[in-house]
This record gives sequence, C-alpha cells and structure tokens, in this order.
Amino acid sequence: MKAIRWMASLLLLAALGLSSTPNATAQAAAGGSQQKYTMAEYNSYQAAAAEKNPAAQIKLLDDFVAKYPNSALLNYIYPLYYKNYFAQKNYPKTIEYCDKMIAMGDKVSPPDLYDAYYARAFAFNAIQNPDAETAKAARAAALDGLKVLDKLPKPDGVSEEVFNKEKQQSIVLFNGTAANAGMAAKDYAGAADSYLAVLSVSPDDLISNYKLGQAYMAMSPAQPLDAMWFYARAATSKNANEQQSKSIKSYLRKLMANYQGGTVCDPLTDAEMNELLQLAPNSVKRPASYKLVSAADLDAARKDMTIASVVTDLKAGGDKAKLTWTAACGLEFPDVPGKLIDITPGTDTVELKTAFVTSDAEFQAATTPDMDVIIKMADQPAAAKLEKGNPVRFTGTLETYDPDPAFMLHWDKAKVNEEDLPKETPKKPVHKPAPKKPGMH
Repeated sequence: MKAIRWMASLLLLAALGLSSTPNATAQAAAGGSQQKYTMAEYNSYQAAAAEKNPAAQIKLLDDFVAKYPNSALLNYIYPLYYKNYFAQKNYPKTIEYCDKMIAMGDKVSPPDLYDAYYARAFAFNAIQNPDAETAKAARAAALDGLKVLDKLPKPDGVSEEVFNKEKQQSIVLFNGTAANAGMAAKDYAGAADSYLAVLSVSPDDLISNYKLGQAYMAMSPAQPLDAMWFYARAATSKNANEQQSKSIKSYLRKLMANYQGGTVCDPLTDAEMNELLQLAPNSVKRPASYKLVSAADLDAARKDMTIASVVTDLKAGGDKAKLTWTAACGLEFPDVPGKLIDITPGTDTVELKTAFVTSDAEFQAATTPDMDVIIKMADQPAAAKLEKGNPVRFTGTLETYDPDPAFMLHWDKAKVNEEDLPKETPKKPVHKPAPKKPGMH
C-alpha cells in the first residue's frame, strides 16, 4: 500500500492571501512609532525574496537573520526558508523553519500560521520512516493546525459553501498527518482517532480505512473485530482497484480464520466474509450488533459436542444454531448412525441419502433423509452395493448444512463402517477329479 498523500486546494491558499509581501515603503515613510523596520531591512528582505537560485537565496536569508535577529520581518523571512527547503526536498529543514514561524505565536496572523502548519504537514508526509520523536512532534503540530484552521476568517468574495468545502480538504490533510504520525510514533489509539476524523469527511477513503485496520490490530490488546471491519471497508472502497481489493480480501480472510482458531471450514469462512463485506460499507464505525465468534467461544462450544447435540442445536435455529455450526463445520465425526433411504452410485463417488437415527423407534419411523454422504469409490467400492432400508454407520467431515424446513447435513470424506458394508460371498472351490493311476480301470 502506498503512503497516503493529501493535496489541499490552492483556492483556499490564494483566497486567504497567505504570506503576503509587507508594504515596506508605507511603513518606512511613516516614521515614529509606526515604523516597524528600517528601509535597509526591507531592501535586504526584498533581495532575498527576489533571488531565484536556491543556494544563493539561503545565503541571503542567513545573512538577514544574522544581521536582524529580532526583525519584524521574520514572519516573511521564515516562509522563504521553508518554501526554499521544501522545493529542494530537504524536509527536515522545511520543518525546522515552519516551527520557527509557528513559535512566533501571536506575532503571526492565523492565515500565516496556517500556511506554516500546512507546509509542515506536507513536509512530514514526505519523510520516509520518520523516527518516533519526529512523528510525535508532527502529530502535535497537525492537531494544532486544526485549531488554527478553525480561526481562519472567510475571505471576501468567497461563498460560505466554497469556503467550507475547501476547509474540509485541510481537515483531511491535518487529521491524515496526525494519523500517519501516530502510527509512526506507535500511538495507535491516537492514530485511530485521527483516521476516524478523516473518514468523517471522506468515508470511502481507501488508505484511511486500511490504515485504521492496521491501527486496531497494532493496539495492545489488539481489536481484531474493529480491524476486520475497516479492512472490509477498504476492500469494498470505490477507490480500490481490482488488485488492491483482491489483496485486502485475501488478508481479511486469513485474519478471520485466525480469529476463529484457524478454522478449516472454507464454506463457512467464505460466508462470514461475504456477510462482512456487505455490511461494512454501510457504516464507518462497527455497530455493536456485529459479532464474530472467537476461538475461545468455539472451544467452549466443542466441549462435549456429539453429532446428536449438533443436530439438535441446528434444528433449534437462532444464535445457538449459528454458534454450534461454526464450531462443528469442518470437524470429523465418527460412526454417525443412520438409515439408508436412497443411494446413487457414480463413476467416482457413491452418494448416500440417510436419515439420522438414535433409536429403534426412530429407525422404523424414518422415511425422509436429512444427511447427504459422499464416499469415494476408490476408497470403498463395496459402498455402491449398500441396500436401501438398512442401517449404516459412517465417519465423515461436516461440510455444509441446509436449515429447516429442508434440513440436510452434507458430509464429505466419508467412509462407511466396515461392519456395515456388504460381505462378498466366498466362491466355492472347484474340485477336479484325481487322475487315474496306471493299471486301474
């Protein structure tokens, strides 16, 4: 997955008139208490601002700061620094001078502060594998940037609707940066909060949904249900291409199977995943009603489980049936008793339709099959000669089941108890007459 990148609108930046040039001529000519800087300072600033060569501009800016360390023009000098360094892809230096600008606090207008936070966020997102301290600072700065964003006035000539739409893009930028920084700093709970804030504005965002799944899995303790929910949202995002969706679904399936103790019942896992993929796009947050039975739940359900208890629970329906089936699917049960109702021999397999019975009375009354049993001819060719109406026991693996009213258990990898298979009638040996001895008549 590629690292997330947010692109905020140039319209908002232009409308706010960020980092405008100071009217030095007017202030220098005013004299007295209104003059905040000298003409020499202004000319030095102008020379630096006009310089197009990056290295030469940095030299002029360094000279300015050395000569005028407390200048009233520093709020125009620092942006030149961080824009220069950003253009050179020197992101640590970009952040350094954004922070110098931010540290000026009330001496800087909200739009100019916003500009610095904005550039800082972009610079952090461009850093590969930032260390924990850099990440912590980036998260704090991004959250502060959101506060400054709230203070921005609507520019003249821009409608409320357009202004709010442009601000939403900046909300995504700052929250996305805070989320990425939280992940890098291993503040997974904080990262999750920020990714959720991104999704409140852009709910179908592929990367934020996927990264939120990662954040929930990285928490201590992990939150696998929430993680699976957001992986499912990522897999079904309109922004996901076919390969991305396929890759996420493959990982999600493994995660679900592991959550249930490595279940080997493929049809059940597929059904559970399909259900999740249908539900997740409908809600950003996982509803409390969505549950997935855990390995511990399944271990408890399997304690003292028999095929008789499985049949009883499945026929009862409801939550008990769902839990029992999740626990029983894929398990092998020995010597399952039944009455053979129908038999269909094939080329490679024999299909037995049997009725599950546990007593003589049930055996006598059984006329409708409720178990479908598949036996490989290569394993037991004699199974093809079983006769209807006879008792039959088999050992097999539960594969699927159909609930009432047409209740049916489907079994695979089955073998009939050898005692119940038809016995071959031994052929009588052919006795040849002994040859006559010579001389005998």
